Amino acid sequence: MENASVLDRSAILSHDCPLLQKGHVVISRFLFIAAYLLVSASAAQSAQEAPASATACPKVLQHTVARLQDEKPQNLCQYSGQVVVVVNTASFCGFTTQYKGLEALHAKYKDRGLVVLGFPSNDFSQEPESNAKIADFCENTFGVKFPMFVKTTVKGADALPLFKQLAQQTGTTPRWNFYKYVIGRDGKDIKSFSSMTGPQDKSFVQEIEKQLAMKGAVQ
Repeated sequence: MENASVLDRSAILSHDCPLLQKGHVVISRFLFIAAYLLVSASAAQSAQEAPASATACPKVLQHTVARLQDEKPQNLCQYSGQVVVVVNTASFCGFTTQYKGLEALHAKYKDRGLVVLGFPSNDFSQEPESNAKIADFCENTFGVKFPMFVKTTVKGADALPLFKQLAQQTGTTPRWNFYKYVIGRDGKDIKSFSSMTGPQDKSFVQEIEKQLAMKGAVQ
């Protein structure tokens, strides 16, 4: 009687055992549900991260420009979250000495998140030199360390896309050499300053300090 009430051990271990079959179904369902939940969670996380990655670099910085010294392409998105000063430069201009002030500004505030980006241009017929000569001039004459890019066009139909965007967002194109744009950390708050406004002018420095105080980058 006792033997009859106990399932034969060989039957339990057999694939034909009802208990084993039932347990197998339960485990299979459990594994299926666990896998489904894992995939769903992963998909949800990806959906949340995708927009963040897409918008991590503000549109105004989504450009690749060749570096002045070696003409290697540089993605401006590397400056995301920083306060960016964009300036068109020239070697034979009455404002060329502003290189010194721009470098001093860059050195003073770079640890707080400021970067100055220089774009040589011959749009006003005062930058006839080659990229190599411009690089030598900037470094040897004014000790320029801030990033500089190859000679380009900054106004009109052939303007560099970056300058087209800056013109669209501020309503003004460079009217002369050493025209300046200050781009906030979010890439949306952009102010323009004329060539007459020097790098050490109070209004210019105040705008930079205001933007540096804004801690939030693009999310």
